[in-house]
Amino acid sequence: MDFNYPYFYTQTIVNFSHLLKDDNLKMVLIKSLKFLISKKLIEVYGYVIMPNHIHLIWRMLKLNGKESPSVSFSKFTAHKFKKYLERNSPHLLENYRSDKMDRAYQFWKRDSLAIPLDKESSLIQKLDYIHDNPIKDKWSLSICPEDYKWSSAGFYLNGEDSFELTSHYKD
Repeated sequence: MDFNYPYFYTQTIVNFSHLLKDDNLKMVLIKSLKFLISKKLIEVYGYVIMPNHIHLIWRMLKLNGKESPSVSFSKFTAHKFKKYLERNSPHLLENYRSDKMDRAYQFWKRDSLAIPLDKESSLIQKLDYIHDNPIKDKWSLSICPEDYKWSSAGFYLNGEDSFELTSHYKD
């Protein structure tokens, strides 16, 4: 991903497992994003955390040391997932054991999706898509997009940003 350019980004849990049904693990994602925002490494224009994936509309601003903020996000959250499962659900941790030489566990699928959003209309279409995700029949996590806590829909529809993550894409 290039810097200073908005992207539609999707990161998915391996085997599409519903690891992120646990609100504590959703908070790991929120805290990681808040950290990256506080360090002025990213801006988040939209997000939704689903049971097995996260969609973001974000912009990378600069490197986090020698790595991109997206790599930092993936590594940090995976580390926190492992620690959480070790303490709270060690039996689930085995579902994420990896046979790869460079890691013992893998939580995120290797190839995340990153689509550059070069037009405002494309950004709005992706924003609508992610906000509608929780109300789709497949998920039925909420009746209205703005009622789903783990999304930026409330920010855009009624000005509420309970996690203080979201910057308006027009700002």
